Amino acid sequence: MARRPARRLLVVPQRRQALERLVLHATSLRIPVVEVEGGTLTAVAGFDGHQGIALVVEPRTWAGIADVLARALERGEPPFVLVLDSLEDPQNVGTLLRSAEAAGVHGVLFPTHRQAPLSPAAIKASAGAVEHLLLCPVDDLPGALSDLRIRGLRIAAAEADAPLTAAQADLRGPLAIVVGSEGQGLSPVVRRRADVSVRIPMRGAIGSLNAAVAGSILLFAAVAQRDPTGEGGADLPRRTTFDEMSAAAGLDDSMAAPLDNAADDSSEQAAMPASSPPDADEPVTDIAEIADAIETPARPTEAPPSPKPTRARKRASTTAAQKPSRAVTADDEPLATKPVRRTRAKAAPAPDAPASASEHDPASDELLPGGPTDP
Repeated sequence: MARRPARRLLVVPQRRQALERLVLHATSLRIPVVEVEGGTLTAVAGFDGHQGIALVVEPRTWAGIADVLARALERGEPPFVLVLDSLEDPQNVGTLLRSAEAAGVHGVLFPTHRQAPLSPAAIKASAGAVEHLLLCPVDDLPGALSDLRIRGLRIAAAEADAPLTAAQADLRGPLAIVVGSEGQGLSPVVRRRADVSVRIPMRGAIGSLNAAVAGSILLFAAVAQRDPTGEGGADLPRRTTFDEMSAAAGLDDSMAAPLDNAADDSSEQAAMPASSPPDADEPVTDIAEIADAIETPARPTEAPPSPKPTRARKRASTTAAQKPSRAVTADDEPLATKPVRRTRAKAAPAPDAPASASEHDPASDELLPGGPTDP
């Protein structure tokens, strides 16, 4: 649905029946389906919270500030940007990205240093929002805020002791909302770039909110001011749902079992991208091509040692030299028999013994479906 090119779909055999609807949809889009073991999928993904299915896609493409402003212009809306200032918890990052996508944010800025990475946990917490947002990593966050101000955006910072509440502040027009880290809040250099500071009124004994919760409240407080009627996105093209994509592909619900945990947040990110799939004639190689991301040192391949001649082999060669030789033709008919002179015969070189069936060549290991699960 995010139009991200897909390479192949990985499915654990034990979960294939429950996920048959996704498998059929991938097949209709000519996406190769590869069965792998659960341990292999965990090693490849670097995350054990999967549901037995993963989609191999092309690398993520990062955006810039110009791309964010271009998307706002394309939608005919004033720019709306979320800025993360050194958040430390990946779960908070994912939750804020999910809230930002639901609020119609045009892009998210975050620093490349001292920021929680976009880990599998953050991606799962976003429920697929990372595939629909423009993500802009910047090396200089204060400089990026200054750039936004030059382009006409107002900077609204979340502060616990701000004089204005979110309802009192003007959050309309081109706006960037900045959310600080969980422990330290906003950094001083970022606070100085803010045009207005807002707070969330607290009535209970707890004096603060979780960073993801506070940021989500501010985002939708801004949405309430920017679109009081709640109809701002009525003219925008609606995204195609997974059910509509399945119906267009000719898949009926009776063809497969329903998805397990359909109400789970993580099931929302299982939709297949409808981009141009790879050619179906492309050979589907083994899973080792996908496991290249796992840093596993290559094991040296040693040739099996050639067997040394034993006493029995030497004795057999000497006895054979003492017996009369016999020449044969293609029809195995004897031609002549000559006595062998009693001279010292040279031992014939012993043929190389074939490798034992119990010997194991490490170089022949392949990470195939149903094979070893240890990467």
